[in-house]
Amino acid sequence: MNKAKKYDVLIVGGGVSGTALFYMLAQYTNLSKIALLEKYNKVAQVNSKGKNNSQTLHVGDIETNYSPEKTKAVRSAAMMIPSYVRRLHPDAQNKILFRVPKMVLAVGKDEIAKLGERYEEIRKLYPDLQKLNKKEIGRIEPNITKGRKENEELLALYTPDGYAVDYEMLAVSFTKEVKKKADGRADLFLGQKVKNIKRGDKEYQIETNKGIFEASIVVVNADSYSLLFAKSLGYGKKFSLIPVAGNFYFSDEVLNGKVYTMQDQKLPFAAVHGDPDVQVPGKTRWGPTAKFFPVLESGKPLTSLDYFKSAGLFRYCTIKSFIKILSDFTRFKYLLKNALYDFPLIGKIFFMPNIRKIVPLLKARDIKKAKGFGGMRLQRVDTETHELQLGEGRIVGDNIIFNMTPSPGASACLFNAVRDTEEIMSFFDNRYKFDKHMMENECVGGYPCDTTKDVSADFYSS
Repeated sequence: MNKAKKYDVLIVGGGVSGTALFYMLAQYTNLSKIALLEKYNKVAQVNSKGKNNSQTLHVGDIETNYSPEKTKAVRSAAMMIPSYVRRLHPDAQNKILFRVPKMVLAVGKDEIAKLGERYEEIRKLYPDLQKLNKKEIGRIEPNITKGRKENEELLALYTPDGYAVDYEMLAVSFTKEVKKKADGRADLFLGQKVKNIKRGDKEYQIETNKGIFEASIVVVNADSYSLLFAKSLGYGKKFSLIPVAGNFYFSDEVLNGKVYTMQDQKLPFAAVHGDPDVQVPGKTRWGPTAKFFPVLESGKPLTSLDYFKSAGLFRYCTIKSFIKILSDFTRFKYLLKNALYDFPLIGKIFFMPNIRKIVPLLKARDIKKAKGFGGMRLQRVDTETHELQLGEGRIVGDNIIFNMTPSPGASACLFNAVRDTEEIMSFFDNRYKFDKHMMENECVGGYPCDTTKDVSADFYSS
C-alpha cells in the first residue's frame, strides 16, 4: 500500500462551500499543507452545479421567511461574493456574477399586508429597495399584469441591482486562485471518493478509492453525506433527514428578472419563482417543485442505500418525528400537491396555478420539464425534539467539522469559510495565523466580518 499523504487540514467535498474554505485557508493562513478531496472529476458537480440550484445570491431582500436579524446577517455574508468576484479578471467575472433585477410579489390583501410590514422592517438595510404598486409592477414586468383581473391587488418589493451567480464557476475560480497563490501548500485531488474516515491517536485517516490520506484536522463539506460520515464517527446520531428533490420547468423568456412569491412560514422549501437561467439564455426557469425522494443525490438512485444509512429511518424516534412533521396540514398538503406535479401529461397542468400567480397568461403548453435540472435539499430532523431543523446543520467534534445543507448555503460560502477557518485556528491552539484583516479588506470591503452571527439560523418559522 502506498504511503499515506499527510496534511494539516483536509477538506472533503469540492462544492462551492468546500472550495471556498480551500481558498480561505490557502490565501489567508500560513498552514503548511492543505488538501481538498472531491469524488467527481470536476468540482461543484452536485448542488453547486448550475442546473441544480436557482442561481440566486440570497441577500435577504426578497426572502420573506427571514427574520430582520437573519436578514441583516445574510446581507453582509452574501455580499462577500461580489467583493471577491470584483477582484478577478473581467473574463472570470463575466462567467460568475450576473446583474439581475429581483422582485418578490404579493397577490391579494393578506399577502400585501404581510409584504408591507416586511418592507418597513427591512427598508433601512436596502436603500435601493423599492415598493411597487400594480401599475409600477406592470412597467417593469409587463407579463405580471397582462391578463390579470382588474380588481386583483398586487404589491412588490423590487431590487434593480440584484445578482445571479453561477456557483459552479465560482467554485472553479476558488481552485484557480489557490493554484496561483498557494505556493505548493494546497493540493486538489479530483476523482477521490472518500470511503471511510477513522480517528487515530493523533490524526484522522481518510481512505479513498485511490489511496490513504492523514490529516490533523478534517472538514467535511459533503452536504447530505456529511451526516453519514458524522454518524460513522459517533456524532450527530440524533439527526435524520427528510429527502426533498426539487425540479424545474422552462418557458420562453417572459420575465426580465427574478420574481419570487411570498414564502409560507411553515415550509422550509423555496416558494415557486421565475428566473432567467444564466446557462440557458432566452428562457425563464420555473420552480422548484418538491417531492419526497429517498436518495442523497439527485439522479443517483444508488445513493438510496446511503440515505437509509444516514437517516436512521427505522428507529422509533425517527418515525415519530416524521409523523409529527408531515402530519402538519400545511406541510402534508404541500407535499401532496407537489407529488401530483410529476404525473405524466397532467403534472404540469397541476403546476400551472403556481406559475399563473406570476404570469397569468402562460399556459400549460408553454412550459416543458427541465430535464436534467434539479437538486436535492435534505431537510434535517432532530429526533429528540421531533422538530424540523430549518437552520444550519453543523457539527463540531474533536478536530473535525461536519457542514450539512446550510441555508442560505452557497450565498454564504465565504462567510462560512471564515467561521470554519477561525475554528480550525482554535483547533491548532493558534499555532498558525489567519490574516483576517487582509481577508476583510479583500472580501468584505474593509468591514468587520463577525462570525458570531449565525447567518443560517433564525428563520421566522420553527
